[in-house]
Amino acid sequence: MHSKPSTRTKRAALRASALAVVVAGLATGCASETVQRGYLPGYENGEVTNQTADITQLWVGSWVAALAVGVITWGLILWCVAAYRKRRDDHRLPVQTRYHMPLEIMYTVLPTLMVLALFWHTDRVMTEIIEPEAEAEVHIGVIGKQWSWDFNYLDEGVYEYGEHEADPGGVTEDKLVDGEPGTDVDAPTLYLPVDRTVEFQLDSRDVNHSFWIPAFLYKEDMIPHRTNYYQVTPTREGTYAGKCAELCGEFHSGMLFNVKVVSQEEFDAHMEELRAAGQVGELGLDLVREQGPIDAEEAEH
Repeated sequence: MHSKPSTRTKRAALRASALAVVVAGLATGCASETVQRGYLPGYENGEVTNQTADITQLWVGSWVAALAVGVITWGLILWCVAAYRKRRDDHRLPVQTRYHMPLEIMYTVLPTLMVLALFWHTDRVMTEIIEPEAEAEVHIGVIGKQWSWDFNYLDEGVYEYGEHEADPGGVTEDKLVDGEPGTDVDAPTLYLPVDRTVEFQLDSRDVNHSFWIPAFLYKEDMIPHRTNYYQVTPTREGTYAGKCAELCGEFHSGMLFNVKVVSQEEFDAHMEELRAAGQVGELGLDLVREQGPIDAEEAEH
């Protein structure tokens, strides 16, 4: 006859589990803004784009679900260790159960439901990002190259070109744009109008790259001979860092750019600055040049 757990042991285990749940709830409620966002980039005074809230909720929700499964699993393990431990006066082996049909069905059904729920939420968020219903108001061609970026403002007929950052680790605070970490005054700057839907046309001039603005919480591959598209609506004015997220060669770490989300008036003024500087036309994918300025005739391909 195998021993049975005492009522006191069961109560102690239940109390410990309840205490753990309460502590976890209080810790979540008192957590800082950074913790509540799951340590993703973000700001207290507004979302950076129309997509960051959904991406953050998906990320945090996935971790909360995983943590809940972990707490339940660990709780059951500890409860079994405490409740069914061997007693000094019990010298018999416990009853061996070959199978438990309801338990086995639960082990199969619950994980399946969890995976389906996670898949549904992921598919919903990704569909809104990849297949948006809104029409783009601003079209920008982004060209990745070893190891910098060219930006074509397709609606305005002007462009911005970039040079490789030779020493990204040596960027000092006085070279940051608006004091934003990861930026560099020598890196090309992409201007975006706030509250306008922007469509990026992503191309690579040489090898695989990845267009990544960490604050936007999304990145898209750039593959030679294939054009990818990405649409987003910036909703918070500010300066952000951008970089390549695909290991693309020896100087990959210096493939940086800045992003400035500005008002429509400031965006239009910058377009006029590029036009006045002679950066009119469009940089082509077949453009190969030495470092130095580009004239308008060279830009049009």
